[in-house]
Amino acid sequence: MSALAKLLSTQGYEVSGSDALRGEETENLAFYGVKTYIGVDGNRKELIEADMVVYTDAIPKTHDELKSAFLYGKRVLSRADLLAMISKQYARVLSVAGSHGKTTCTSMCAHALRSVGVSFTAHIGGADSEFGNFYTSGRDFFLTEACEYKRNMVKISADVGIVLNVDCDHMECYADENDLIDCFAQYTRQAKVAFVCADDVRCARFENCATFGINSVCADYRAVDLRAKNGRYAFTVEEYGNAICRVQLRAIGRCNVYNALAAFAAMRSFGFAEKEIKKGLENFKAVKRRFEKIGAYRGAELICDYAHHPREITSTILTAEEVCKGRLFVVFQPHTYSRTKLLFNDFIKALQPIKELIIFKTFPAREKFDEEGCAERLATEIGCLYAENVYVLKTWLKKTVREGDTVLFLGAGDVYYVAQYLAKEIY
Repeated sequence: MSALAKLLSTQGYEVSGSDALRGEETENLAFYGVKTYIGVDGNRKELIEADMVVYTDAIPKTHDELKSAFLYGKRVLSRADLLAMISKQYARVLSVAGSHGKTTCTSMCAHALRSVGVSFTAHIGGADSEFGNFYTSGRDFFLTEACEYKRNMVKISADVGIVLNVDCDHMECYADENDLIDCFAQYTRQAKVAFVCADDVRCARFENCATFGINSVCADYRAVDLRAKNGRYAFTVEEYGNAICRVQLRAIGRCNVYNALAAFAAMRSFGFAEKEIKKGLENFKAVKRRFEKIGAYRGAELICDYAHHPREITSTILTAEEVCKGRLFVVFQPHTYSRTKLLFNDFIKALQPIKELIIFKTFPAREKFDEEGCAERLATEIGCLYAENVYVLKTWLKKTVREGDTVLFLGAGDVYYVAQYLAKEIY
């Protein structure tokens, strides 16, 4: 939402909005001239005078400001509808979909587009280390993420669409797994050109798509001769069987080979030179909350990662075991009760092998308490410690960690700010 607010402000629109808390992003919005109010007020002057009211799908229809918008007869759009409307203003649209990796791949595409020298606008779901969540230099290209939550991805019709992977997530929005796959398939059909991961079993069901991958020898774009040093991978790009260049990534983790390869394939489909694409990908450093080093606590290094799905957790733990020295401690915060409940056994499978694990209280987001999907139940089933608050977590860490250890904070909720707090703690 904040990236769209910035975009509209740069186009000359008067933009205001409300949020639950004031923080770094509300300060960024102020820099763009966007007024942000904290708290809910259905009678706010800006709401009454607005020509259009936009809401995120995380907001229920019972929200007082949204109810007021309908009551006042405002033109009301969802975030996804506004995003689709904005995308039509641009000559070419590149969108990135997938259950995992969208933000990183989108950021990589942004660096590649800048490197090749075209004008573009990037709408990024997270915060790139250089661009943040929004960047604009013109209207030749519009780059965005296409989210599967509530089928929002099918509202985007892209010139080039990417599907990084398909996993069972946001299943409260779908009848079953086949329904989810069909939604991704519709997204690929709407794109003029679609690139999908040849190594992903669900993506293999999509028809008439170009492919990228590592393991599949039939992939149109393939990463071969992978080499890793301190978790940073180098690989050779094969284009339809021909080796065309070698790329050295700065971002940590094997998963980023897929993200970079997808970005490379998309850039080539627009006709850009491989050496400029390579330069852009190699300039990309990181995305906030993706294996981000926060600081230290009692001599132990603190690292945060957005992983909140079993598949993401497994991938991040493998990366941590590859690059971290000393003992590894993991703090996991479940994100929403519904996800934990729907994927309960998968979470147990991903988390149970971790020797030093503590589960932090659930970040509920838009949801009400559900005992069947709560963090405490998950901790009980795994047989690990549970922390209801920061004090319990800090007490555990203070007793157990020492210099040379690593503490990995996993989750998409406020556990990130807990890690930041611990990094500043004086003990």
